[in-house]
Amino acid sequence: MTDQSLGLDELERDALTELVNIGVSRAAASLRKMVHKQVILSVPSVEIVTRKSAATLIGQRESESLIAVQQQFEGPFSGRALLIFPESNGLSLVRAIVGDEMGEADLAEMAEEALAETGNVILNGCLGSMANMLQHTLKMSLPHVRRGDSNLLFEVLTSGGDEGYVLFLYINFSVREHDIRGYIAMIMDLPSMERLKQHIADFIDRVMTESP
Repeated sequence: MTDQSLGLDELERDALTELVNIGVSRAAASLRKMVHKQVILSVPSVEIVTRKSAATLIGQRESESLIAVQQQFEGPFSGRALLIFPESNGLSLVRAIVGDEMGEADLAEMAEEALAETGNVILNGCLGSMANMLQHTLKMSLPHVRRGDSNLLFEVLTSGGDEGYVLFLYINFSVREHDIRGYIAMIMDLPSMERLKQHIADFIDRVMTESP
């Protein structure tokens, strides 16, 4: 099931992609301030899929175990947000942030905290910026780090995997010579996803009205 089943037309999909890209670029700016290094974030693709499809997409792309930073969000649309990396990419990100000169033991000790803080900055920057442009605010929970395969992270096996949708972003990071790939997933039930769709339609109307 894709964004077509939710009735996103081309204009709405373009608007959503634009909101996501602005959100991610603001998240990159926040991360840059935190690490004092050049951070580039790009979003090559934005999709709306079922949780089962999202788990399959990542499962097909990644053979190693995954690491994710998770936060709940509440507001006009609610759900949980995940920043997901293959484990080796997550450690590369930590190393890029805390410095290459750190020993393995110290790195392992700091990894959880550094990942949680990085996830917090990126997810808050991305979702907060999107909500702000939609003229709303979201309340975000504290981040926590999870590990496991994609079925576990998307809870496909514990609750019907086709119940609920995922706004699924494939992202590329570049932090100080480290090229890192990852994913941002916003998991929402159908009513929340439909409310998000309505807010996107309202956003398009405002932009059209303001245009000369």
